[in-house]
Amino acid sequence: MAAVDATDLMVQIGRAARDAAAELAFAGPERKYAALISAAEAVWSDRATILAANAKDVGSGVEKGLSAAMLDRLTLDENRIRGIVDALRTIAEQRDPVGEVISEWDMPSGLHIQRVRTPLGVVGVIYESRPNVTADAGALCLKAGNAVILRGGSESYHSSAAIHACMVKGLREAGLPEAAIQLVPTRDREMVAEMLRAVAYIDVIVPRGGKGLVGLVQREARVPVFAHLEGICHVYADGDADVAKARRVIVNAKTRRPGICGAAECLLIDRAFWSRHGAVLIEDLLAAGVEVRAEGELAKVPGTVAATPGDFGKEFLDMIIAVRLVDGVDGAIAHIRRYGSNHTESILTENDVTAARFFQRLDSAILMHNASTQFADGGEFGMGGEIGIATGKMHARGPVGAEQLTSFKYLVTGDGAVRA
Repeated sequence: MAAVDATDLMVQIGRAARDAAAELAFAGPERKYAALISAAEAVWSDRATILAANAKDVGSGVEKGLSAAMLDRLTLDENRIRGIVDALRTIAEQRDPVGEVISEWDMPSGLHIQRVRTPLGVVGVIYESRPNVTADAGALCLKAGNAVILRGGSESYHSSAAIHACMVKGLREAGLPEAAIQLVPTRDREMVAEMLRAVAYIDVIVPRGGKGLVGLVQREARVPVFAHLEGICHVYADGDADVAKARRVIVNAKTRRPGICGAAECLLIDRAFWSRHGAVLIEDLLAAGVEVRAEGELAKVPGTVAATPGDFGKEFLDMIIAVRLVDGVDGAIAHIRRYGSNHTESILTENDVTAARFFQRLDSAILMHNASTQFADGGEFGMGGEIGIATGKMHARGPVGAEQLTSFKYLVTGDGAVRA
């Protein structure tokens, strides 16, 4: 598709989204609930179609030489489709954020002021290979009263289209505009550029993907962006860690799903832990099939690979982890400040004072104590799903659910009030 056609398509999609957003802004909670429940039922009843579409995408991914972790992100099975259905139902059951009175107060002037939650308008979501984002992003935007324009990755093209058809079916059955959830119907990369420039039609862009995608969006976007940087997640094993807990957590944090943004990419080991417990954490990772890139004393552990400076601060998204010794919690904090991406960090310790210092002195979006970084997920936070993990500091931070996809306005009531 030529660039001029992409421009025309953006105008067409954008105008439809604006019209849909105007109607969604005052759509009642019961209609949005009905749309999401119908969409969930459609996803389950049409699962054979979705799986067949996904098989095409996975086959293409294999031909392109995608890594095992990337293929895992792309692959759907009946259990993962059940997860999509459950997420849609959970989002449907959540409290509708639109119209919520966030705060209210009276002024000596006689004015009564309310700050009330409102939709953002039109959200543009640009994402890569995970087809479930089509459902999660569509559902969360709808719940918050927003229209959404979805531009999925070419790897998940057929899967996303099949899931999107179910979302549209839900909208139609609930009497809501089908343009409330639109999927860009082309793989043309020029549509990404068009979305980034579409200030007349899109109120905020949410990029969900790797460093290349997010960097492109941040460089080129004229539309405001929710920053979703790469997940360079750290786990720090403190000298006061419970070794049994530490062993469970680090293996889960790295291996459960190594291709997601909440996967641990670096293990920091307190020298006190090392002196007491030795290489147990490294040995567990090696036994689980992880390539451990270590330096200094740690590189002497049989089976490890010598780390390079570039391995620290790198998002592997694979069965690879960088490991380094640090001097206590302050050493861990200094390392994370230098190499982290403000996504998710976890401390393993039985010392609450040390954990509190870790929480206080780091400013990542999510900080955990004795828990796997794999919990960095909107569903695990009770949000049903997420549109991504925001690592910036403006507007939304951490898992972005329906509430984070709203703004607010002030409603001011007087009784003939005039200002002196």
